Amino acid sequence: MAKATSRNPVKFGSPAGVYEGQHFKGHAELHAQGVHRQLGRGISGTATEGVDSIVLSGGYVDDEYGETEIIYTGEGGRDRATQCMVADQTMDAKGNAGLLLNQALGNPVRVIRGLNIKRQKATGGYVYCGLFRVAESWTTIGKDGFRICQFRLLKLEDGETVDPQPVSPDGDLKTDLEEQFRRTVAYERLMRDSKVVRKVKDMYDDTCQVCGLRLVVSPDGKAISQAAHIQAVGKPHYGPDTVGNVLCLCPNCHALFDRGALQLTDGLEVINGLTQKFIRALTRVKEHQIQVEYIRQHRSRWADRAAVPAPEGGGASSRGSAG
Repeated sequence: MAKATSRNPVKFGSPAGVYEGQHFKGHAELHAQGVHRQLGRGISGTATEGVDSIVLSGGYVDDEYGETEIIYTGEGGRDRATQCMVADQTMDAKGNAGLLLNQALGNPVRVIRGLNIKRQKATGGYVYCGLFRVAESWTTIGKDGFRICQFRLLKLEDGETVDPQPVSPDGDLKTDLEEQFRRTVAYERLMRDSKVVRKVKDMYDDTCQVCGLRLVVSPDGKAISQAAHIQAVGKPHYGPDTVGNVLCLCPNCHALFDRGALQLTDGLEVINGLTQKFIRALTRVKEHQIQVEYIRQHRSRWADRAAVPAPEGGGASSRGSAG
């Protein structure tokens, strides 16, 4: 697999002699003409240099391919053998971090579209679609139930350039660009360390509000828990980082809640998001005032999910514990 080296560096822009609409039989031709340097990969680039090209091959169900606007799902989380999502994506993956760097510095991305896609294979070859800019980026829960990294790409007209966002000359990480970049890549760490998150965890002594589990991880009784924002923060949900929008959960309940398999009623009852059956009342201390508008927004994300009938015989009781 070709990698970015001194002999094969990241190069932005359209290669000499290559024109928009040009057809290529396969990855070998794309590589030979400098359109896509890395054979067999959808993203060509590095976390430190940026991404110079991507290939659209229908690999992720959340992608949206338009002529002038593309919603592109980043790399990671997919099993190569089955082509199914098996894990969450993170913004610190090499290609995803590289696309964030493009967004920050204004570097364009060459976009190549696969033709006649069958099982993530471009059986009709590839066409060069020109240069795009990374306009926005965010994380969200995808259609397969895992967290994905997405990027909004907009087509650049001939000769159009993108001005980089300002970077502080002294290297002090305080500009809007640098703060956004650091916050997105290290999202989980910042959420874990925020004052709001710590306050909610302290309210419950790191005990899950849903199942009551307290994960003790040291001989002195120290426990770990996770903070779940009811209305997810960031695009496209824009939930606030406030006490009334945060739950203290164990990792299992957090994963189920993020994917809608656990939900809350307006009366703070925990329900199975697949069957809509009651599980238990949410544990809540008096000073933890959870806002109902955030609960309703969370439920609305899964409103079109059809109820799944409970299995016959041996099934869990409607008031059983969260598994």
